[in-house]
Amino acid sequence: MFASCEKEEQIVLGHDFEIDARLGDVDINGYYHLELGQDWQTLHRISGQVSEVENEYELTKVRWESSHYWLIGDTLGYIVHQNWTLNDGGYLYMNNDTSYVTWFNGAEVRTINETCYSTMDGEINIMFAPVQTMEGDTITISGQATFADGYISEPKKIEVILE
Repeated sequence: MFASCEKEEQIVLGHDFEIDARLGDVDINGYYHLELGQDWQTLHRISGQVSEVENEYELTKVRWESSHYWLIGDTLGYIVHQNWTLNDGGYLYMNNDTSYVTWFNGAEVRTINETCYSTMDGEINIMFAPVQTMEGDTITISGQATFADGYISEPKKIEVILE
């Protein structure tokens, strides 16, 4: 029988959490500015940093919220199914079936993805995608980090004016 008096070494996690809007400096009122593109949605990556970890099972989860969302106001179009059948060594057109995508009408679409996980070196990234009709609005984006040891950070927020 073997016995040991040594304690298992417990790794202490850091609890750092910072958001990088990737939009340059804030204006004199503390707002970031994002110029909307010509397409319906403008895609923008928001980054940040949390404490590094030594093990993959210790990755930090960050939950995100945005003050804005939009509603899908149409059917999103349609899908055409084309069925081709092999006939004497060639393909023969058989059927053209169109399915209209209608179940999205009225669905809410978030302007930011809900969750991301850090890399082991602490990098975080999330996609933010406002739409054209939000031009002139100020959007509040907040993130809150949950660390592997159960610690939950204070929410951090940024405010972005859409131009």
